[in-house]
Amino acid sequence: EMFLPSTHRQIWDWFIHNPEAILMVITFVAMSAAWALEKTAELPLFVAGLYVIAYAAGGYYGLKGGIESLRQKTIDVDLLMILAAVGAALVGQPFEGAMLLFLFSLSNVLQDFAMDRTRNAIRALMQLRPSQALIRRGDKEYLLPIEQVAISDLMIVKPGDRIALDGVVAAGESSVDQSAVTGESMPVSKKPGEQVFAGSINKNGHLEVRVSKLAKDSTIARLIQMVEEARSQKAETQRFIDKAEQYYALGVIVLTALFIIVPLVLWNAPFESTFYKAMTILVAASPCAIVISTPATVLSAIGNGAKRGVLFKGGAYVENAATIKVMAFDKTGTLTIGEPQVTDIHPIADMAENELLALATAVEAKSEHPLAQATIRAAEERQLDIPETSDFQSVTGKGVMARVADHIIHIGNPRYFAGQDFAGLAEAEAIVTQYQEMGKTSVLVVEEDGAGHGRILGIVAYADVLRSDAADVIADLHKRGIEHVVMLTGDNERVARRIAEQVGVDDVFAELMPEDKVTAVKRVREKYGPVAMVGDGVNDAPALATADIGIAMGAAGTDVALETADIVLMADKLDNLPYLIGLSRQTRKTLIVNLTFALSMIGLMLLLIIFKNLPLPLAVLGHEGGTVLVSLNGMRLLNYKGD
Repeated sequence: EMFLPSTHRQIWDWFIHNPEAILMVITFVAMSAAWALEKTAELPLFVAGLYVIAYAAGGYYGLKGGIESLRQKTIDVDLLMILAAVGAALVGQPFEGAMLLFLFSLSNVLQDFAMDRTRNAIRALMQLRPSQALIRRGDKEYLLPIEQVAISDLMIVKPGDRIALDGVVAAGESSVDQSAVTGESMPVSKKPGEQVFAGSINKNGHLEVRVSKLAKDSTIARLIQMVEEARSQKAETQRFIDKAEQYYALGVIVLTALFIIVPLVLWNAPFESTFYKAMTILVAASPCAIVISTPATVLSAIGNGAKRGVLFKGGAYVENAATIKVMAFDKTGTLTIGEPQVTDIHPIADMAENELLALATAVEAKSEHPLAQATIRAAEERQLDIPETSDFQSVTGKGVMARVADHIIHIGNPRYFAGQDFAGLAEAEAIVTQYQEMGKTSVLVVEEDGAGHGRILGIVAYADVLRSDAADVIADLHKRGIEHVVMLTGDNERVARRIAEQVGVDDVFAELMPEDKVTAVKRVREKYGPVAMVGDGVNDAPALATADIGIAMGAAGTDVALETADIVLMADKLDNLPYLIGLSRQTRKTLIVNLTFALSMIGLMLLLIIFKNLPLPLAVLGHEGGTVLVSLNGMRLLNYKGD
């Protein structure tokens, strides 16, 4: 599954395909042979040739990078290392120079090895895209490259197959593992009319899927593109270090020159020892660990997030999320499920709840209205037997009706029946009012005799219900340092306050139009500090853009959300919010530790060189060892679990 070596064979394959690793080995062999012959044989020309090979192999990539930086009128770490190695050779210490180049190459190879770990999620995603799809056209089936598949083609997906393209289930039912796209750990049930994503695995059923997006536009293709772009967008800390590096490198060269010139001029010190100490300072002061600390850390965080279905649009957003003090939720679809659910079944006539629900489901079975779909889902959950109907009619904005046995059954808005001569209407209207005060929508189920008379059988109430984990997630956000949680909603004040109390929200902005949410975000920022706005990325796009961090939740397959937000949660899961806040704050802590360690190592080695004559090989070990350590410390974020 992973590109990165996890077995000895894979390590070997990775190694032999890395040119710098091969040159590193050549450097080590030539350097070791030269050192051994220096001690045991009188072959100065042969020894010199071995050192030339060691310098050429060990310094190839450094010299190449140094020349490129000079062309851009900058000075970088590579150039400093080459200067130090050449300087060591000039003062009669070719072995130390070769050792420096070997350790510099070793450090770069280990960094490459480490940084490849941060690309695993992206490579794994790329491997999840099947290159072919089984397409049915007419009576024949064809195995086609995914690039040749058109929108509306019928794709056949057998049990155990990976789904090649985004689409909508046309026939069949199955459970689908879509963890590669959304990060959801459990398979999701799919039936006709429901969306499936490329890269998902069809677990057990035979599916026929109507293709809805071309290969280049599939959700997983967009996901890969976004993560690749995120890797190229540097974090603020990295941008600062990149700017400072050239000035720092120039300062190191000036400092090295001063350590050569000043002792010679003022104290008439021996040139060889003075130059040797200056080269040691040049090595110790080089900022390799500082330069590598940020990308290793931030890219590890981006890779970890991608595996969980949390996409950061760039390194800057990983860092910025750590500064968030306020989290604002657009209620619908975040704190709530985002679709109506049956909450109450209230019979008025002498009948059971299940009987009333079955009757309502029979009449609404042919309706596409969201409330009708909620009724059908409730009946399916209770596994009710649904009676047969005939003469179905729909009256837009009012309700539906159908004949069940010998009776005409109406289902509709209470206003539809106002003033009618129906038994139980007054009682029903009182109950509907109570439900309205609780923020619920109600429909009446009415039996008519055909002459304009009848009776109210009962009431079915609906609401966009709270997510079961909403309160726990908000409590977790508070624990992780989010000081204030607010809810933005178009609901009336009373309903909004009741929901806020249930989930532990600190403040509520109610009865808002979309443009009002922008104003609310600005007000909250002025009062409490940096704001993250959480929404579905569609009707709250302006508020997402206004916030310091815009987070779109449940965005798999939603193009607008993928474009609008700074951070995209592919799965419709609230618990990814505490995870991403925890990840970003752990990233910031790791950055601080890495930079502090790197600067401390430089300072300590400079003190040891000046006052204790630290030898060049130990300075090289300290310098390159520090670089590898900060890389490995940053990589620890790949294993962050969110606990």
